[in-house]
Amino acid sequence: MTADPLLDRALVEEATKKSGLIWVQGENSPARALWHVWHEGAVYVVGDGPGEQPLPGLVDGGSAEVTVRSKDKGGRLVAWTARVSELAPGSQEWEAAVAELKPKRLNAVNLRWAEQCRVVRLTPCEVTPELPGGSLAAAPLPTGATTREPLPGGLPRLLFRRKRR
Repeated sequence: MTADPLLDRALVEEATKKSGLIWVQGENSPARALWHVWHEGAVYVVGDGPGEQPLPGLVDGGSAEVTVRSKDKGGRLVAWTARVSELAPGSQEWEAAVAELKPKRLNAVNLRWAEQCRVVRLTPCEVTPELPGGSLAAAPLPTGATTREPLPGGLPRLLFRRKRR
């Protein structure tokens, strides 16, 4: 990055604000793509609840590595180290974070997610001077998702038969 910490901080903020997803690697866990909101100089993520994104390795007082991708091209823009803090439900900071997260949620009409999930703040500490060289490709994480089953034998005939006159 640059020799000027203010420019590095501005790059982190602007890139993170514009990116829809960030890659976060918590302590002793693989990197995961997380939905987030930038608010008051930090990233806020919500998860670890029913139907929400998992937040493994993001422990209060720990650290995490954050990689921000370009929204249009998907390539890495900047990487930074974050200090992790979990917000106490009902606290003033929690209320401010939930107020910022609520309008950005696409699928949540009520605040069920805020009441049943963790809200975590990732505060930038240090910008990584260089992005690692080479491919960072990794094996996909285990998931409960399955591939679709083979089509029933008669279905293609039903779908593709011609209308008779």
